[in-house]
Amino acid sequence: MDTIKYCNQLVARLETLMFQELSGMAYWKCEFVGPDFIRAQNIQGKTVPEIVESCTKAMKEAGIVADISYKTGGEGLMLKLKVKGCMHHEKEALVKAEGVAPYICPVANMVLDQIHEKLKYETSYLSKIAIDPDRNLCLLYLALYETADKIGCVSDWLKDDEDAEWLKAQPSQILAAEDRKKK
Repeated sequence: MDTIKYCNQLVARLETLMFQELSGMAYWKCEFVGPDFIRAQNIQGKTVPEIVESCTKAMKEAGIVADISYKTGGEGLMLKLKVKGCMHHEKEALVKAEGVAPYICPVANMVLDQIHEKLKYETSYLSKIAIDPDRNLCLLYLALYETADKIGCVSDWLKDDEDAEWLKAQPSQILAAEDRKKK
């Protein structure tokens, strides 16, 4: 039996049902899905890049992901993670096949948890999840607010982003994305 496939199927069904039951508001309830693993690791870092690299190392060693590349932008407000070979990728595909755009990412939640824990950031959120099944890749855009005075700051996250065109065509459940406003 493929236990990862089985678990992904169970979680995908639960995620889909929760989304439907809560009328699309399930996203706001899911930021703590995933961090239990990373809290048990020895994550070190004094900057966002150091935290991301330490989390990536732990997740790769555990077989959760094959690789994560990242970049920051938007005056330090945006963290983009490009996740390859994630064990949860099948879950996301199953949720998407049920007509629900993905909205829970344990990998993003692990990284955000450690940014809060180690760097004491005021708040953050997962802004966009985009899944590329052809490349077994997820793009995650996370908003980071180090202090309260930065909350509400706006910047062009997609300026000079190599994935901008592909990303614009992807559905999102998060923050009334442009694709949801067109309906």
